[in-house]
Amino acid sequence: MQLTTTKVGTIQVLGSRIHLVSASRTVDEIEGWISVKDGRCRRVIVTGFHGLLHADNDPKMHEILNGAELWAPDGIAPVLVARLRGYRKVQRAPGMDIMLEFFRRSNQRSYSSYFYGDTDATLTALREKVEREYPGHRVVGLFAPPFRNLTPDEDNEVIERINAARPDVLWVGLGMPKQDVWIYERLHRLHVPVAIGVGAAFGFAAGTVERCPQLIGRMGFEWAYRFLREPRKLWRRDLIDGPTFLFRLGLELGHIRAPRSKWGRHLSARETTSAES
Repeated sequence: MQLTTTKVGTIQVLGSRIHLVSASRTVDEIEGWISVKDGRCRRVIVTGFHGLLHADNDPKMHEILNGAELWAPDGIAPVLVARLRGYRKVQRAPGMDIMLEFFRRSNQRSYSSYFYGDTDATLTALREKVEREYPGHRVVGLFAPPFRNLTPDEDNEVIERINAARPDVLWVGLGMPKQDVWIYERLHRLHVPVAIGVGAAFGFAAGTVERCPQLIGRMGFEWAYRFLREPRKLWRRDLIDGPTFLFRLGLELGHIRAPRSKWGRHLSARETTSAES
C-alpha cells in the first residue's frame, strides 16, 4: 500500500499542522506503514486543543508534535477551525475510534497490538474484550507502568519486551503530552511500524470508563460531558487552558497575531488540498 500523507489536507492552528483525516483515513495510513516493513517507527499524534496549546507554549513540544508523520484531530476545536476555512466534511478522529477501526480491520488481516499504559485491571479488561469481539486481532503484549519513573534498566527491559513481541502497532495510554514525549524519546529504539498515543482510550475500549454518548460527541460537547463527570481531573484543562486557547485562536483568526511555526506561514483553505473523510 502506497503512503499517502502527502495527499492529505492540512490546516495550521496556532502554528501547528493538523491533518484533516477521519479515523478510517488514519487507519489507512497505519496499514500503509505496516506494509512497508522498513524498520522505521512512525508516530501518530491524536489530540485537539490541549495538544495545540502545549505546542504553542513550548518550542520542544511543538517540535515533538509537529514532527510526527500524522496529527489526527481528536477534539472539536480543530474541526471547527477547518470548517471555518471551508472544509465542510471534516470529522473528529478520536483515539478510541481509531483503535476500534484498527481492530475491525485486524479481524480480517490478523494485525497485532501492544498496549502500554493505564492500569493492570484496565489492560486485562481491554485484552479480554478485544480477544472476545475481534478474534482475528492479536494482542501480543501489555504493560502497565508503575506510578513512578522507571529506572534506565527497567526502561530498556520494557523496550526489549515490546520489540520482541513484534506488534504492528504500539498503543500508548499515558495521557497527553506524557505519552507523546515517551514515544518521541524512545523512537530510535522502537522496532515497531507505528506508535500512537491514545490517552484515555484504553478505559473507554475496555468498558472500565464510560464514554460520552455518540450524539453529544458529534455535537462537540464531549469535553463538557467528561468535565461534569471528572471535574477534579479536568478543571484546569477546561476552565483555564480552554479559554486561553480560544483567546489565542481568536487573535489568530482575526489576523492580530501571526502563527509561530517552523512549518511556514498560515495557510488558507484555498491553499491546502481538500480534506478526505
